Order: sequence, then structure tokens, then C-alpha cells
Amino acid sequence: MAVRLKDFYADWCGPCKTQDPILEDLEEEWTDVEFEKINVDEEQDVANEYQVRSLPTLVVENDDGIVERFVGVTQADDIEDALTQASA
Repeated sequence: MAVRLKDFYADWCGPCKTQDPILEDLEEEWTDVEFEKINVDEEQDVANEYQVRSLPTLVVENDDGIVERFVGVTQADDIEDALTQASA
């Protein structure tokens, strides 16, 4: 089952810069997960589709749909729990 993590961010978002290194570390560990950064200023239609209202927002999804969404800076442990759940 394909697992994706969508990272909704903006260049002007301070907390997004805090989230980045956490996601970069996870991306190295979780090689079977597709990590996608979505700039909400450039891709408003995608942000609207996922009803993103605050940044950063992380959406973990698999072929069945959205497994988990996180709003605000999220620690690696919580993200890994969601990725494990999505991979099951």
C-alpha cells in the first residue's frame, strides 16, 4: 500500500521552518513513504482540497484515504506512529 506524507507549508511560516528538519530526518528513514512538500501560496487548490487552514499541516494518507492529519509543529514520534498505521 502506498503511503504519502503531504507537508503543507509557506515560505513565510516560521513554524514550518521548525518542522523541516524533523521531516528531513524521517524522509531518510522512511524510504518507502512518498514525502511531498506543498507550498500553499502556489498550490491553493490543493490546500483547499485538503481543507488546510493553519500551517504547518501534515497529512498522512494511504490508498484508503487520510489516516492522520497534524496541525502545527509535530514531533517525529507522532508522525512515525501515523506512518506505521498507514503502512499496516
